[in-house]
Amino acid sequence: MSLKGKTLFITGASRGIGRAIALRCASDGANIVITGKTAKPHIKLSGTIHSVAEEVQAAGGKALPIQLDVRDESAVYAAVVTAAETFGGIDILVNNASAISLTDTLNTPMKRFDLMFSINVRGTFLSSQACIPYLKRAANPHILNMAPPLNMYASWFKDHIAYTMSKYGMSLCTLGMSAELAGHGIAVNSLWPRTTIATAAIEVHFPDEVFKASRKPQIIADAAYVIFNSDSRITTGNYFIDEDVLRGTGVNDFSAYAVTPGAKLASDLFVD
Repeated sequence: MSLKGKTLFITGASRGIGRAIALRCASDGANIVITGKTAKPHIKLSGTIHSVAEEVQAAGGKALPIQLDVRDESAVYAAVVTAAETFGGIDILVNNASAISLTDTLNTPMKRFDLMFSINVRGTFLSSQACIPYLKRAANPHILNMAPPLNMYASWFKDHIAYTMSKYGMSLCTLGMSAELAGHGIAVNSLWPRTTIATAAIEVHFPDEVFKASRKPQIIADAAYVIFNSDSRITTGNYFIDEDVLRGTGVNDFSAYAVTPGAKLASDLFVD
């Protein structure tokens, strides 16, 4: 397996899962388009599009950092054009940018509701729309949405209905686009973790013990790498779980991914 010379367009790549995927693929010599809103150091969050670009180059890849708000239609289209012109096309789109608010109905301000839907659902749809013309020309094109399986149980809605609807909106993009684009050989899949992943979202929105009971973002990156190397005409329309993807390649020991070795892991949302 190798992604040498392939071009990846990753949203929300300045830290966490987006960064981990960028570095994993860069080690093959891939071209990484690093998009995100953070161009200057954040007072609370580590990483910028430029710091990740430096890491990508150090890992052996080529980097193109672009400051981008996925809610801005013209900016998304301009970024995609710049990426395609810089590297001669786009092979893989990773819809990773996401907003979260684990609040019930009465405690979800409409401003926060709109933010989640404009980034999670609209941003995924828009980024896909902008990249599809270039993906149609690629040899083994993939769209990967960081979205959960569609488990339609009330338990996944009752405590944070707005967030669930927004993430399931991303999952519905997988469901519909995988069928729509099958004739063009473009794979559209979702990927979701079995356990919580040690990202800024977990650090901010969950107790510290959950962060310590999480896995490192590298497990998502390794699973995504396997998906990107699969045949796009066969591997599409799936709601992959990171652990299951890696088990399919013969991995059975996941201890290296644990933030706290030996700790009991916390299951992620939307996973039975």
